Amino acid sequence: MSRSVLVTGGNRGIGLAIARAFADAGDKVAVTYRTGEPPEELAKLGCLAVKCDITEAEQVERCFKEVEEKHGAVEVLVANAGVTRDQLLLRMSEEDFTSVLDTNLTGTFRVVKRATRAMLRARKGRVVLISSVVGLLGSAGQANYAASKAGLVGFARSVARELGSRSITCNVVAPGFVDTDMTKVLSDDQREGIVKQVPLGRYAQPEEVAASVRFLASDEAAYITGAVIPVDGGLGMGH
Repeated sequence: MSRSVLVTGGNRGIGLAIARAFADAGDKVAVTYRTGEPPEELAKLGCLAVKCDITEAEQVERCFKEVEEKHGAVEVLVANAGVTRDQLLLRMSEEDFTSVLDTNLTGTFRVVKRATRAMLRARKGRVVLISSVVGLLGSAGQANYAASKAGLVGFARSVARELGSRSITCNVVAPGFVDTDMTKVLSDDQREGIVKQVPLGRYAQPEEVAASVRFLASDEAAYITGAVIPVDGGLGMGH
């Protein structure tokens, strides 16, 4: 059956790959984007693109109302939207820290809280949060980002315990280094240094992350909740 799926930050990179995976499976997919115009591929896939800044509760509410009117209540939520403001700790401003947490962690709280309202009534639902290997390993210059992504694990496991009796699962996917526009800006030396740390010796493709997300939203994963699934080539093993 075609489900109503919402992917935040689904206009590029990992989020776009996730949206594509669900659309290819026949689901009704909506994505949020914050700035600019959504890519033409979304329209070709039949996806609904909704402009929404998840740091604004009013915009989140408007987004969900639009999705509900056009696709029905959200049955699968993928909280992918995130930002970075990298800086060494002693140079990191309060704004650098709080703005990243407000998007990556508090923004996720906003969309999960809103989505689970209908899931509770339906007594079913799938929530998948996109964290990062950095949230498990830590990373110099990314204390804000790592804190926000680590926070998603505790948040997801609390939601899993709270809503499990209503057949709502909440899981986390923790990608490692993924071949996207964000990593393409790195120099060849930087990319080579990163790959040397990865046991599989390569970057992930966005489609590999999307495959794990789609599995967690499938009937086959009905008994998996509160899990952290690494898609990192072995980089964060043991954490």
